[in-house]
Amino acid sequence: MIYRYDKEMLEYRKVNLSLIGVKAIGSVIGLAIIMSLSTKPDYDKIDNLNDNEIEIVLSKHNEFSQTKLIERIKELNFKFPYIVLAQSKLETGNYTSNMFNENNNLFGMKQATVRLNMASGTQRGHAYYDNWTESLYDYALYSATYLHKIKTEREYFDYLSQFYAEDTSYVKRLREIITKENLKSKF
Repeated sequence: MIYRYDKEMLEYRKVNLSLIGVKAIGSVIGLAIIMSLSTKPDYDKIDNLNDNEIEIVLSKHNEFSQTKLIERIKELNFKFPYIVLAQSKLETGNYTSNMFNENNNLFGMKQATVRLNMASGTQRGHAYYDNWTESLYDYALYSATYLHKIKTEREYFDYLSQFYAEDTSYVKRLREIITKENLKSKF
């Protein structure tokens, strides 16, 4: 099951899977298992807290760090996790852009209209998310929908240059980040 955090009610709610196409269901099931296990804080520890304390615990749980991002990328079992990490670094200006800080958007994603997505809406022409993990999960859903047949690094980069990025030097810049920061060694 896929859950979305409802910050108004401070609880997770099931996402309606009837909107998913039959092709994407198999790819999404693995993601859903990871999401249902890894995005929920330990409720046993917060059962006896008041609302303000619960919000602090949930906020701390969703606090961003590159280390947490790498852990989540590993959990989601991307084919080329170092490329995903490089994309997040490039798209966010090393996690300093307004798109990331205001929209929690790691990948410059627009809100999807055809596939299942985790976006809470659109702000400044891009999807916004309640927290950074939802942005990562949305990219995982994107990958499950559009990149599942890709087998090689070259095919992945070709796809990104043809269908994902508007910048003609996008792939070159990703490769530079991967090499300069030795991102392959993190996975």
